[in-house]
Amino acid sequence: MIDMALRRQRPGTGSGLDFLMQRTITVRWPDLTLILAPIHWAVVGAAATRLYMPERMTKDFDIAIAAQEADLVRRQLAVAGYVRTGERSLGGSRWQSPDGLQIDVIEGHDPWWPQALAEAQANRDEQGLPILPFAYLILMKFNASRTIDLGDIARMLGLASEASHAQVRTLFHLYAPADLDDLESLILLGKLETGRLNG
Repeated sequence: MIDMALRRQRPGTGSGLDFLMQRTITVRWPDLTLILAPIHWAVVGAAATRLYMPERMTKDFDIAIAAQEADLVRRQLAVAGYVRTGERSLGGSRWQSPDGLQIDVIEGHDPWWPQALAEAQANRDEQGLPILPFAYLILMKFNASRTIDLGDIARMLGLASEASHAQVRTLFHLYAPADLDDLESLILLGKLETGRLNG
């Protein structure tokens, strides 16, 4: 898919840069801090990407925790009135809030998760929610590699600074060195979409 996009995409054919630079908080997501304290958690998925690119609509609220906190998180959500509706195929659980919102709890097993979640506590969106920091969100979405994730990655990378690209490259060097060529292709695709090949 990346190869096809590189062959076919032309500079500046995506949305206008003014639109792409917009950041909105249209959807108000629940703040689970009081329910989950003192556990570190972070917003991931589409609800997190709005810190780094234009907000896209989603009905799912995805959060991440360290895998070793899973039992405690499940207990605390249940005490708060959340109902477990199933398990995620790749690890974690699905919940329904008292007001009917679906929440996916992703359990992070990789060695970088504790640091990522700790850094998220100081990386807040306009609503005040802890958001997975940029480089870690790119790595997480790359590991998932659904088509929607690859699209999000390219768009976020296209809008990001060279300093942010350097942080992502550093993280990939540590945890996904075999995927650095694909990362560079996604950076290029993002720059093509945003018309920022020289920026």
